[in-house]
Amino acid sequence: MSCRALSSAFLCLATVAAFAAHAQDSVFLDELTSTEVQALVRAGKTTVLVPIGGTEQSGPHIVLGKHNVRVTALAQKIAVALGNALVAPVVAYVPEGAIDPPSSHMRFAGTISVPAATFESVLEYAARSLRASGFRDIVLIGDHGGYQRNEQNVAKRLDREWTGTPVRVHALLDYYRVTEGEYPKALRARGYSDAEIGTHAGLADTSLALAIDPRLVREAQLAAPTARDPAHGVQGDPRRASAALGTLGAEAIVRDSVTAIRRAVAR
Repeated sequence: MSCRALSSAFLCLATVAAFAAHAQDSVFLDELTSTEVQALVRAGKTTVLVPIGGTEQSGPHIVLGKHNVRVTALAQKIAVALGNALVAPVVAYVPEGAIDPPSSHMRFAGTISVPAATFESVLEYAARSLRASGFRDIVLIGDHGGYQRNEQNVAKRLDREWTGTPVRVHALLDYYRVTEGEYPKALRARGYSDAEIGTHAGLADTSLALAIDPRLVREAQLAAPTARDPAHGVQGDPRRASAALGTLGAEAIVRDSVTAIRRAVAR
């Protein structure tokens, strides 16, 4: 074998070894093997986070998968901070409005919606599956305001059924509450108006996306009039959005979520 071929072989082996080491250290369920998950649960990682996103329009400047990317990234940070948690695959199909005739986000191309009952069924059976794997605390983390009530419905229903067992389902409303309270308050303190901060695809929403992954935002579109037009799915003004502002919200979400989960599982 030539030196070049030998070098390539060693590089390939090193890459494989590095990937395997990364996967074994991962908090993501779908990056682990079944036996690795079993061993981690037995060792005390008995909390599992179920990140819930959605596939919806966010104006002409934010990609459809914003919620999925954001909640996955923040769930990872929360799990690492907790130290005893893993993260299930993201739930990307959620209620986004009626399909025929289209309403809410379904009025815009690319949005995918499912009925509320179907969504609750997915959450329920994800929780049942995770319980079967030995997890004791199953935490539903929703990045979208439209289905917070559905998360609560599932948690209450399963907690009633599992009374007398050590397993609990938690609807982590504190995660989303930060985006409605603490985060906008921090932006107001820096001189931004409520009209600019917005409620969907405005300054706050866009800044959070930039902080998580700049590729989520088409920055060239921010100056276009459509990026401030409710007719194009925008509530707010994203022109002055920045990753630095988004970090304020991301850090608050992680901090408050970790506190809320620790409080909920203490029993």
